[in-house]
Parts: sequence; C-alpha cells; structure tokens
Amino acid sequence: MSDRDTMLPRRTAAPPAGPPPPKLPPSLAGNPSLPYPAIGTELTELRLQIPGVRGSVLGGVDGLRIAHDLPAPLNPDDLAAMAATAFGLGRQASHRLGQGDFRQSTVRNDGGYFAVYAVGAHALLSVVGTDTINVARLHLHAPPVADRLATLLAPAVGTR
Repeated sequence: MSDRDTMLPRRTAAPPAGPPPPKLPPSLAGNPSLPYPAIGTELTELRLQIPGVRGSVLGGVDGLRIAHDLPAPLNPDDLAAMAATAFGLGRQASHRLGQGDFRQSTVRNDGGYFAVYAVGAHALLSVVGTDTINVARLHLHAPPVADRLATLLAPAVGTR
C-alpha cells in the first residue's frame, strides 16, 4: 500500500456565496437617550404575563446589555452576550440559506429554555424560561414585545 492510498481527500474551500452580511450597527449600551423606564416596563410585563418566564434581557447585537429584568443569580451581561452569539449563528445560517433576516432562536435545555428575538436590526430580546413554560405562548407574546421595544429604541437608533 502506498502513501497515496492512505491519504484522505482534502476539501477545497468553496467560494463565498453572495455578498458578505451587512456590518453591525453601533452599540446602544449605555445610551442616555433611551427610555429606560418604558423598556423596563415591557420586560417586567413579559415576565408577569407568561408563567414560567424567569426574566429577560434587552441587549445590543454586539452583546452588550442595555436593560434587564432578571433575578439573581442570573447574570444579564452573560445573557446579552449569549443572545448575540445565537444571533450571529442565526444570522449566518439565514445568510447562507438565503432566508432573510434573523427573527428568533430557541434553545431547549433539561431545566428550561433560552429564547432570543430580534428587536429591529439593532437589539435582541433574550428570555429565560423554566422547563414548564408554555413555549407556544412565549412565541406568541414575545414578538409583539420585541416590536414595541424596537419602537422605543427607534429615536436613539436614528440619532446615531
């Protein structure tokens, strides 16, 4: 048997399909012009309306926290970063498959759920739920919350 018979075939890189994804917008984290009380109300009402929601975080697509409604010991900065990671994977998948913009991603674990929703093009709503949450109800109520949050963020996005 020669060396040639034992070598595995090498995969060559395929040329990129289409143009690269658009660049990410500037960060909204720490923007003093954001309506933080109204954002907090939306996050709190989401938790109160859906049994099993432990809390939520509004973060930028850059992974930086904007606001949160989370109990201890959950870390809002970690969740904002994880939401951005889920967004990055979903954004890349949607780009490669030609299926449009990222809208939502859900991770199911032994002890609960982690769902991420697009808030316009600049932010992400991440929701942590217990294993008893009604996921269909979450998917019904969270997108309108994300739309309202996008409306609240719109003036700040327009000024940057």
